[in-house]
Amino acid sequence: MRKEQHPKGWNEKKTNDSWAIFKIMGEFVNGFEKMSAIGPSVSIFGSARTKPDHKYYKLAVEVAEKIVESGYGVITGGGPGIMEAGNKGAHLAGGTSVGLNIDLPFEQHDNPYIDSDKSLDFDYFFVRKVMFVKYSQGFVVMPGGFGTLDELFEAITLIQTNKIEKFPIILVGTDFWEGLMEWVRTTLLDSFANISAGDLDLIHLVDTADEVVDILDSFYKDYGLSPNF
Repeated sequence: MRKEQHPKGWNEKKTNDSWAIFKIMGEFVNGFEKMSAIGPSVSIFGSARTKPDHKYYKLAVEVAEKIVESGYGVITGGGPGIMEAGNKGAHLAGGTSVGLNIDLPFEQHDNPYIDSDKSLDFDYFFVRKVMFVKYSQGFVVMPGGFGTLDELFEAITLIQTNKIEKFPIILVGTDFWEGLMEWVRTTLLDSFANISAGDLDLIHLVDTADEVVDILDSFYKDYGLSPNF
């Protein structure tokens, strides 16, 4: 028999919320246990829709390879596109390759380049975000969509408000990012004064893998490595 659908009452909704706390706690505990063992790593973000023959997929592979060669692991969202490219580059270079997967109705599926013991699955975006920020020594942001922008501005906000330690935020692809950065400079800063001039110092805009590694190396010569907790 078909189960009849009925609107959930207030008490039923609140009961479900209470039980969800335990699932959320479980995701945090599992994430903390696994991520605390990976060592210094850099997160690579970008579109799940980028195809392997695209220039930014190929560049993301190169970026990940050079990051590993400089002594870091690589963390991605674990899916296809730029995420797959990041894990692929880390895998090819023999480095740590971590995938933080999220259950989505489209686009997301595990890529084959994640280390077998470093693939984590999440139902909650906010738990997954904590893992990226808490265990990354840098964000490399390739061209992407709303999810990529969400991760970018979350990190900028947390650093700007001193909620986490400062780390490099590197935008890769001048042709993609320059329009956004021009709007940030002319509208957010110059026209409305909604940010401070120093906030722009948090962000680097580059086009090559070598520039990414140079920024990471230069930053940690001055700051040293430290976790965000």
